[in-house]
Amino acid sequence: MKWITREHPKIDRIACPWLIKRFIDAEAEIIYVPFADVISKAADLNAIPFDLPGVEYTHYDDQCTFDYFIRKHQLKDAALDRVAAIVRGADTDRHDFAPQSAGLEAIFSGLGYNIKDDHELLNLGMTIYDGLYSWAKQLYQMKHTQAGPVEQMLLEVYHKYIKQNKSKKAPEWAIELKEMIQDQVDTNMALSLQQVSGQLEINPAYLSREFSKYFENLSFGEYIRKLRIEKAMHLMGNTDYSLTEIAYLTGFSDQSHFTRIFKKQTGQTPTLYKKNTGKSKMDTNS
Repeated sequence: MKWITREHPKIDRIACPWLIKRFIDAEAEIIYVPFADVISKAADLNAIPFDLPGVEYTHYDDQCTFDYFIRKHQLKDAALDRVAAIVRGADTDRHDFAPQSAGLEAIFSGLGYNIKDDHELLNLGMTIYDGLYSWAKQLYQMKHTQAGPVEQMLLEVYHKYIKQNKSKKAPEWAIELKEMIQDQVDTNMALSLQQVSGQLEINPAYLSREFSKYFENLSFGEYIRKLRIEKAMHLMGNTDYSLTEIAYLTGFSDQSHFTRIFKKQTGQTPTLYKKNTGKSKMDTNS
């Protein structure tokens, strides 16, 4: 059986031939031609076209051609489903589908840059997808990192966040990330977007773009500053710490920075807020 698609493959047009050869037709012939020639060449060669608009084997909704092959040929395999999520995320730039998607895209972008022969790239890709399938079948639950409590918590988020559904309800990663950040309020709140995205293995640009949808319409930085100020207000109302100590405990570089952000968030200086808080306590006790 012959299968034909566009030249210069990257993700789906390497993954689909691997799927065909490993699970559908071991003797399949894969043909790459310029985009404009796919349909005419398919007719001439009696080949089945895939991964281009207007043919049966293509993208549907948020799923890619790899997903359609699995559904069409009724391939019931949990490991293939794990690989499909990775391929889908890499091919559609939706790294929320699987944390490995960003890495897969990076690998094949680099290989495509270095290797100009499509079949040479396919041969190497077959080996890479064999390895990915073995991981998805036998090794996906193994942990590579021996991490401390905070790092382990981030890794647990990363393993769970792909359970996002299509509704407007916040995805699992957003819910657990919010809990993780809240847990860190008792520290000096030193988390950064780059650190979080690195630990979660979520593309930082995607995380930055999606964050505000689930965190009070605030950016990551704005949300962290809001929590710092809320913690500072709590400390001012319930402890005898100095403002310098409170600035340190809430992760600000110095008291002047703390004062500037506090005033921007609340409309008054920390000194005035602390004074008013103390006055309110006295009025309550009188």
